[in-house]
Amino acid sequence: MCPPADFLPGPTPNLVVVARVIVIATLILLVVACTGETEAEPGIDVIDVSGPLDSSALDFMSASIVEAAERGQVLAVLQIDSPAVLDGVALARLRETLDSSPLPVAAWVGPAPARANGGIGQIVLDMEQASISAGSTMDLTPTIAGEPMGEGQAMTAEETGLVLYPSIRQYLQGLEGASFQTSGGPVTVETLQPFEDGVTLKTVTFRQPGIGTRFWRLAATPEAAFFFLVVGLAIASFEFFAIGPGVAAGVAALSLLLAGWGIVNLPMKPWALGLAIVGWALLTAAYQKGGVLALTLLGAVMLQVAGVFYVDGSDQIDPRWYLVLPSVLSVLFFFMLAMPTVQRARFSTGTIGRDGLIGETGVALDRFDPDGIVEINGARWRATAHREAGLVAGSQIKVAGVDGMFLEVEPTERSAKTDP
Repeated sequence: MCPPADFLPGPTPNLVVVARVIVIATLILLVVACTGETEAEPGIDVIDVSGPLDSSALDFMSASIVEAAERGQVLAVLQIDSPAVLDGVALARLRETLDSSPLPVAAWVGPAPARANGGIGQIVLDMEQASISAGSTMDLTPTIAGEPMGEGQAMTAEETGLVLYPSIRQYLQGLEGASFQTSGGPVTVETLQPFEDGVTLKTVTFRQPGIGTRFWRLAATPEAAFFFLVVGLAIASFEFFAIGPGVAAGVAALSLLLAGWGIVNLPMKPWALGLAIVGWALLTAAYQKGGVLALTLLGAVMLQVAGVFYVDGSDQIDPRWYLVLPSVLSVLFFFMLAMPTVQRARFSTGTIGRDGLIGETGVALDRFDPDGIVEINGARWRATAHREAGLVAGSQIKVAGVDGMFLEVEPTERSAKTDP
């Protein structure tokens, strides 16, 4: 006997839906693949690198020009906003690329208030086609930050003699029909293309450095490089007193790595770097002694002075005191409030308060002069004692009181009789 029609097997609605989705997805992939095979319409690359120009930024500009030519772009434009050039060798490589460029290259200084200082400003003035936005400036000396100053050549946008364009889009439109000399001969650029109702710009692609380059350039300014230095040193001190590496150790290492980028690439003043390290050492010593105010203030002043004179910026990238001050105040707060709070939490137990330790006995873990570390019921505490107590590692102690974040301890009668 045949089963009723209602019980005949068949595809479930879910399987039908899945099959339809697979078919549609396959068709979409085929369309995308076919579209990708068609040759893209040549367009314009805008190479945007701002901030102080180190070797990585300058080399990125050179490589982007070559890549634009390889992709068949009709034009590359350097969009510039830079207070200084940091590497003369990479600047020379960029100039060589421009002199033998396989495609037309123009430059635009903007958007306002932008700068094209040092060697990059001179390159802009030497280019066949260049423009600047009103409100932007140039200062051509020194060519490389940190080098001796030449005769003053600071110029406003109007004084440069360049054509003024307020936006990159208007500048690209103005380049329609402009002539360029390339390695393959003279070229006339067409930046516009027709469409139904008129003309529009060719496809514009903005090129910026990759994540790796942008990571290193986090410390591209003097204030940022100084911040990473003092923060890295402060967290390293915390790890030392916290006894044992942790997440903070990784943060300190990363900060000091970025600070090292600044030391290598920025025109550092060695004495200012040394002063910053001395200031950090004084803050660490003040904390170790229980918060000596005079040492703390002296260390903070040294850090501020070091930060203000950290880089020989030649009036192009000189550190600004009001941007250095937040870094110093952050480190000061860290040493005076954050570190004592965290260390008390780490050296204490969750069941016994410090007041409840009065009368408890324990053992000294190091020589007291007059401060040290004691262990009581398996927990470590910072403590202080009279210099005459003569406490050394292994001395038996008794808690006599509490003074701020320190326990006041004294030798037990047994320890007083046996210790030398």
